[in-house]
Amino acid sequence: MANRPVVIGIAGGSCSGKTSVTRAIYEVFKDHSVVVIEQDYYYKNQSHMTFEERLQTNYDHPLAFDTDLLIEHINTLLERQPIDKPVYDYVKHTRASDVIHVEPKDVIIVEGMLVLEDERLRGLMDIKLFVDTDADLRIIRRMQRDIQERGRTTESVIEQYLTTVRPMHNMFIEPTKRYADVIVPEGGDNGVAIDLMVTKIKTILETESNV
Repeated sequence: MANRPVVIGIAGGSCSGKTSVTRAIYEVFKDHSVVVIEQDYYYKNQSHMTFEERLQTNYDHPLAFDTDLLIEHINTLLERQPIDKPVYDYVKHTRASDVIHVEPKDVIIVEGMLVLEDERLRGLMDIKLFVDTDADLRIIRRMQRDIQERGRTTESVIEQYLTTVRPMHNMFIEPTKRYADVIVPEGGDNGVAIDLMVTKIKTILETESNV
């Protein structure tokens, strides 16, 4: 019977550097067998809503995500079975018709701002990381990303940050830091923390292979 895959949860605030940490770990294990499951792909399907209604959705709230489907897919991958990962359309604010076929791997990285919020999800993880970056740096990064990549205006980014992003971070994201096994300051720039994680993952893989 195949060994159980290693599941790593990487959480943190918006634009904290979660993706950089994920990419750094992925690069080390990509030849070994690793898959990344992004929580952002699991926003709920809103095709039954009007576009105006979709715009009112609080995308920084736990209820915005289809966590049941995310958990189902991780369990499927743990059973060494493939999944069809959903794709989210950020322009239409609903799930796209396309899917991404994902084969089971030895390392599963679950990345997203609220992946440590649900107890059921945490229970599937072998290692839980929280990427901790100062709020002023995160808002600057978010403004750059949303303006350059998502066609947003400076005013709309600031309004969203003040009305939903910041309150939801304080209410739901920041408290999940207590569940982390490791807190990684400054995201992908923290080479020491990433090296420690890589060593730990290798140890788990070696232990599983000897079982």
